[in-house]
Amino acid sequence: MQELETKRLWLRPFRYEDLDRLAEIFGDSETMQYISSGTKTRSQLEAGFPAKLERFDRWGFGMWAMIEKESQILIGRCGFIYLDGTPEVELGYTLNKAYWNRGFATEASIACLRFGFEQAGLDRIVAIAQPENIASQRVMQKVGMTFEKNAHYYKTDVVYYAISKNEFHALHG
Repeated sequence: MQELETKRLWLRPFRYEDLDRLAEIFGDSETMQYISSGTKTRSQLEAGFPAKLERFDRWGFGMWAMIEKESQILIGRCGFIYLDGTPEVELGYTLNKAYWNRGFATEASIACLRFGFEQAGLDRIVAIAQPENIASQRVMQKVGMTFEKNAHYYKTDVVYYAISKNEFHALHG
């Protein structure tokens, strides 16, 4: 499975030893306030773990564990899933609140988009956020995505952004 590297981050496949740290992140109501599935317990995360790992084999992409290089701590996740019952590929990220507002989600997202366009052969990638989640929308804008519509996915109203392979390469080389 592919690993990605940025200036401050390693993005690597998840491992079972990540479950305790993931449970801290996904169990925090403030961190998860804009994630439609809400908080998750360690047992819920563990139950979904085989599917999380299998996605890379089946699709060639998935969610990577986001590791801060300096501390070697798992600080979140970033990567791709199929958007709620569609054939569209969605960029997603979740970051421990202690690491918000430091550019990590943007840095990880650019690395994932590059992988999606250059290695996974995608032509277009979308992202969604609840309208109140201004921070997530700012990440989408910083990576070059543009607002296309208001929509409804995962049983919630969202704003829908997208970027094409050509748009990405024009911005990020």
